[in-house]
Amino acid sequence: MKTTPERLGEALERVRRQWRHQPSEPLTLPPAARVVAFTIAISRESGAGGAAVAREVGSRLNWPVYDRELLERISEESGLQKELLESLEEHETNRAADWLESLFGSQTISKAQFAHRLVQTLSGLSARGRCVVVGRGAALILPGSTTFRVRLVAPRKTRIARMQEKLGMAEEPVGRRLDEIDSLRAEFIRSQLRKDVTDVHHYDLVLNTEKFSIAQSADLILAALKQLEDRTNG
Repeated sequence: MKTTPERLGEALERVRRQWRHQPSEPLTLPPAARVVAFTIAISRESGAGGAAVAREVGSRLNWPVYDRELLERISEESGLQKELLESLEEHETNRAADWLESLFGSQTISKAQFAHRLVQTLSGLSARGRCVVVGRGAALILPGSTTFRVRLVAPRKTRIARMQEKLGMAEEPVGRRLDEIDSLRAEFIRSQLRKDVTDVHHYDLVLNTEKFSIAQSADLILAALKQLEDRTNG
């Protein structure tokens, strides 16, 4: 999901408006009665259609979609992070802080400041819920109790063909680029989280997007999310 500087600025402004105006669950409800607001976290192989599927899901739910560039921009800019955290209700802020502390001890945080800021961003988004997050280890970072974790895959040949069509390049350089992207993503997860991004046990749903269109993939994700919400909040 490539974002130009102009589009990124527009997206960030939409993010600010969403933080300011998104309603939270009423604080008058006892904790046991609060509805769990899920976050959808999408992990994907390069060329598996993660960006397009995320946009389709977000559009149908009317949820904001946070891609890699948005997450990094929010994580890097203290003002944006402050706006995110200030948009949370007190109980949401406490939940995010408690979960962050349980995930990363202070020693780990001091050695990986960017990872810490990224996790702060993700925990703030998760505390609000009702959003779609693409990449950056969100599916492996966010708490499983409030996150629907999806992995999108496809055969390498299919992913290369899709990227060729998109980029207008020959198969060999596209294949090298695809492998490089997947390797960098896997290394980020390995170095910061000590996890294997390809391990299917980390996910609630794994979809082979060679078999399903963007719309069909969104259908399956939304149907599974509905089942999860009904079971959790029913």
